[in-house]
Amino acid sequence: MARGHLHKFGGSSLADADCYRRVAHILLTHGHSDDLIVVSAAGKSTNFLYKLLNLRESGQLWQEELQTLISYQQTLIEQLLSNEQARDLRERLSTDKSQLISLLSLETRSDYQVSQVVSFGERWSSRLMAALLRESGVASSHVDACSILVADEGAVPNIRMAESREKVQALLNAHPNERLVITGFICANDKGDTLLLGRNGSDYSATLIASLADIGRVTIWTDVEGVFNADPNKINDAKLLKSMSLIEADRLARLGSPVLHSRTLQPLFNTEVSLAVRSSYASHTDFTLIAPQSSSASAPVVTSLNQVVLFSFKAQVELDALIEEFTQAGLTPLAYWSLAQHKFELAVTLENQKQVQSLLNRISSNYQIDELNIQDDYGLVALVSADAELYRRSFARLLSRDAKPVYQDNLSLVTLVPQSQVGLLTQKVHRRCAGPRMRIGVLLLGVGNIGEAWIDLFNRAQASLNKELEAKVELVGLVSSKTALVSNSGIDLNNWQQQYQQYATSWTYDELFSQIESLSCDEVVALDISASASLTLQYPELFARGIHVVSANKLAGSGPLPFYKELKQQLSNRRLFWRYNASCGAGLPIQHALNDLHNSGDTIEAVGGIFSGTLCWLFENYDAKKPFSELVLEAKGLGITEPDPRDDLSGRDMQRKLLILAREIGLAIELEDIQLKSLVPAELADVSLNDFLARIHELDDVMQQQFIAAAEQDKVLRYVASLDKVNGKLTAEVGIQWVDRQHPYANLTPGDNVFVIRSAFYQGNPLIIRGPGAGREVTAAAVQSDLVHICRDLLQE
Repeated sequence: MARGHLHKFGGSSLADADCYRRVAHILLTHGHSDDLIVVSAAGKSTNFLYKLLNLRESGQLWQEELQTLISYQQTLIEQLLSNEQARDLRERLSTDKSQLISLLSLETRSDYQVSQVVSFGERWSSRLMAALLRESGVASSHVDACSILVADEGAVPNIRMAESREKVQALLNAHPNERLVITGFICANDKGDTLLLGRNGSDYSATLIASLADIGRVTIWTDVEGVFNADPNKINDAKLLKSMSLIEADRLARLGSPVLHSRTLQPLFNTEVSLAVRSSYASHTDFTLIAPQSSSASAPVVTSLNQVVLFSFKAQVELDALIEEFTQAGLTPLAYWSLAQHKFELAVTLENQKQVQSLLNRISSNYQIDELNIQDDYGLVALVSADAELYRRSFARLLSRDAKPVYQDNLSLVTLVPQSQVGLLTQKVHRRCAGPRMRIGVLLLGVGNIGEAWIDLFNRAQASLNKELEAKVELVGLVSSKTALVSNSGIDLNNWQQQYQQYATSWTYDELFSQIESLSCDEVVALDISASASLTLQYPELFARGIHVVSANKLAGSGPLPFYKELKQQLSNRRLFWRYNASCGAGLPIQHALNDLHNSGDTIEAVGGIFSGTLCWLFENYDAKKPFSELVLEAKGLGITEPDPRDDLSGRDMQRKLLILAREIGLAIELEDIQLKSLVPAELADVSLNDFLARIHELDDVMQQQFIAAAEQDKVLRYVASLDKVNGKLTAEVGIQWVDRQHPYANLTPGDNVFVIRSAFYQGNPLIIRGPGAGREVTAAAVQSDLVHICRDLLQE
């Protein structure tokens, strides 16, 4: 049966005796009896061995430094092992010391002998860790990787995969149910000479051996908890990623991640091996798991390099062919740009500068490369995500004029900036793109026809809205006059009615506010799609609790002036938003138009129109051939009027809408300042609905007389709201007007609204906005529009 786990420990995890004990504890508590273990040299042992070589090459004394290194190893042995185990390792260490003295005493050393000197650190670690495990009572053996990894020589050894796989499998078969501690960093040629695997060679050894052994999981135990969405040493609120895909991890590594190296990841492609990155100092904490073949996107990661090298040159070659040359040489650029006139720019790491320059010299004649310029005063900032395209706009908005254009591939966004800007831009990109996505909770107050239409609309728009805003906007509450459901986990938009019926409970305002405060939302927006006066009185409390409001309810915008001013003052004191376009004209952009005119420097002189779809329908259809009362009853039967037609005929609704518009253009007036000429006679205003309907014919004579009188002047009747400022004097009224047959009010589709605006810019030819001014779909659309505007305002920098 294939073994399940390989653990790899770096030098920092094996720095002293306590570290060794900690590692042994991890292996005994997190592992199994047949686990494989790959180890690096303890602490700074490899650096010490290189130092000995350098001292010898420069003719300086090296014997004392060698004794320091041997003493360090002896101390580890004495502190960790009992006498019998320690005796064996001391004898081996003495032999190794003699061998090192022989190698260092040579006048010259071959590359193989240099590699042999450097490899002692890993051999000491594997022996000691295997002995410590045996001391703990488990079967364990040390393995020299030179016996299982065979490679052809090159700038970096090229592992013979088939031959090495046979050797690895034979080793496993010979040691069932035994922990094998294998040296990292080293392999051998076919003659058995030691070769070094280069930078991050021990991590590469771990994933390579795991792929050859058909291991299911590799855990790299290091001094960090895993991969973060930014460097936690530079970004205070960087978050640990619990998972990420292999392709994202590889792109992050290629862009200079200090935790991952691309070479380490290559053996994992086209395998079922997963890679965990964990802290050996805190084995109980969360960690990062890199999935082998997952294409799912994890949270975006921001990475940076303080210095990169930018090559600029001209060449007679297509960009794809040029990049292929670099890829074949193992020098794929960090980012690249094709400019005008066959000019190219390539960003590479500082360590690759000489190799890239050599490659360009080699292919110079083939591609007529000239005007070569090399700059090393740039740094790099990048965002890595399988959904990189979603963040391009936000990323690009953060760039200064000194930045290079955004380079984008399937997995990343990259730019170069002057080195002094790297830190600040990294913080900005993390905060805007990789930080927690803002969660905006929406509370629907009014679960009627318009509320249902809005939920249907929001359900269709939510995914694209969240994508556009790069935020999470979700419905978290449903409130009617009697029951409420507030859910921190959100309302299921496809099953909301059943969820509401099953879980909604009766409520009070105190209970409702308490539930809203318990929501884990960054912002809450309440949609008031009611006609409730008591709810309007709660607006100050909503604002006091930091809740934004969208109103289709007209009562707040047309309430008493001191109350209205108090609401506006609350908004100005805090970063709060209140939008109420749906309260007047439904989906027609009348308030947007007024605000745009004001912002452009225009002066509004007059606003008028027909703001009631019901009254528009009545007067467009009234021709005096049948009594006006019959037309009203017909409209009631069709559902065009309110249940009590007097709510429409009184003109009070249009009066409130005109007041909202008057205040929108800066007029501090009350409802009573707008003269109201009701269609309901005073003697019918306060009777019961049944009595009113029984006496509704009393409207007919007056209406017929008005119709005939208007017709004699070739005019028609319309019920109109008008506000006019003439020579500084304000006149505002709502009532019947006689208008020319060519007037904008005279030729409407029954049920429409029309708004006519006269201003300094629009004098002889006023601005006209016309269309459906009522209806569940258009009102819901207006509410949705106001919600989106608030969300955008909240997400602005």
